Amino acid sequence: MIKVLKRILKAMLILFLTIAVLIIGIAIFVNTAPQFGAGPKGDRLASIKSSPNYIDGQFQNLLETNMNMAPKDIPGLMMKFSTGRKDREPQKELPSSFDFSQNSRVDSLVYVTWFGHSAILMEMEGKRILIDPMLGPAASPVSFMTKRFPYQDPIDINEINDIDAVILSHDHYDHLDYPSIIALMDKVGHFYTALAVGEHLKRWGVAEDKITELDWWQGANLDHIQLVATPARHFSGRGLTDRNKSQWASWVIIGKHNRIYFSGDSGYAGHFKEIGDKYGPFDFTMMECGQYNELWKVIHMMPEESVQAHIDLKGKVMMPIHWGAFNLALHDWTDPILRASAEAEKLNVNLVHPIIGDTFIVGNDNSFTDWWREAETFSRLTKEQPDDNVQAKIEIR
Repeated sequence: MIKVLKRILKAMLILFLTIAVLIIGIAIFVNTAPQFGAGPKGDRLASIKSSPNYIDGQFQNLLETNMNMAPKDIPGLMMKFSTGRKDREPQKELPSSFDFSQNSRVDSLVYVTWFGHSAILMEMEGKRILIDPMLGPAASPVSFMTKRFPYQDPIDINEINDIDAVILSHDHYDHLDYPSIIALMDKVGHFYTALAVGEHLKRWGVAEDKITELDWWQGANLDHIQLVATPARHFSGRGLTDRNKSQWASWVIIGKHNRIYFSGDSGYAGHFKEIGDKYGPFDFTMMECGQYNELWKVIHMMPEESVQAHIDLKGKVMMPIHWGAFNLALHDWTDPILRASAEAEKLNVNLVHPIIGDTFIVGNDNSFTDWWREAETFSRLTKEQPDDNVQAKIEIR
C-alpha cells in the first residue's frame, strides 16, 4: 500500500512539475516574443487614461458588451470546433490574382484590391492606403495555427511598395500581423491606428513620428484626405494580460470626391446610424461579415446585420469583408457571402464581391462572379437558408 501511495505521489509530482514548466514557458514566451507587442506605460499610459472611453483600467464599448460565455456552452463549442465539418474551409485553392505594378492613380475614382478577410489596398486621389494589412500565412502568434486558406496566386508582400498610409482598426492577430508590419514598415509613409495600438508598432521598430493614434471621433489629415477613427463594438488584446488595453475603431476616409467607411470588427449597434448621420452618405462601405455566432453577436455581426449597418450608414456600395481567408468560426466558409448576398438582394443593396487580388473601381457597375463556387463542392451551397445553429468559436487571438 505504501509503495502504491509513493507511486501516486510521484506521478502527481511529475504532473505538477510538467504543468508548472508549461505555464512558466508560456509566460516567458508571451512576455518575450515580439509578436505579442507592447502596451502603453508611464506618461503614455497617463495620457491614454484621459480618454473618455478608458474606464477602470481598460477601454469600454459605448454599450455594455458582455462576452462571457456560460460554462455549460464551452464543452460543446470546443467539441464542435475540434470535430467540425470540412466545409468550414475551401476544398480547392481560391481563385486570386495580384498585380501591384500600378502607381498611385491621381483621379477622382477609388480603386480597391481585396486580399481576403479585412486586408484592403485602396487607391484614391493619388494616395495608396493599406487597411488592416494582415498579409501573412497565419492569423495567430504561432505559424501552425489559424492558417490562411490556399490561394491560386499567393500574396507576395515583397511586391507591395510605395504605401502612403496604413490604417489599423485594432490589435487582434487577424488584423494586426507582426510579420506583415516588419515587411512593410520601411515602405509606409505613416501609420494611423486606434488609440494605444501604436505601442505595438513602436516595439517592432516603427519610428514614433510615423505613428498617429486616434481616439473615437478624432481625425487626422493625409494631405487633403481626412481620416477619422469612429466607434465600433468589439474588444482588443494579443496576450494573456492585455485585454482591452488598446482601443478598437472603425474608420471614415473622406477625400475630395468620395466618402469611404471601413467597419473594422463590430457587433451591430446604434453607432452605425450615428456615424452615417455625421459623415454619410458613403460612396463605399467595407462591412465585417464573417466569423459570427449567435452567442458572439455582440462583437461580430450576422451577415444580415452587416447589410442593415450599411443602410444605417447611408452607404451606396457595400463590400463584405472579414471572410474568405481564415477559419475562425464554425459556420461554412461560404455562409457570410451567401447570407449577405441574399439580404442585399432583399433590401436592394448594391453588393460587390471581387475575386481576391482583383482591382476594381468603386461605383463603376463592375461585373462580379460567384467566384467562391470554384472552390466549393458541397451541396450546402444550394440551400436557400444556411443553418444558424452552427455558428460559434472563440476567435484565436
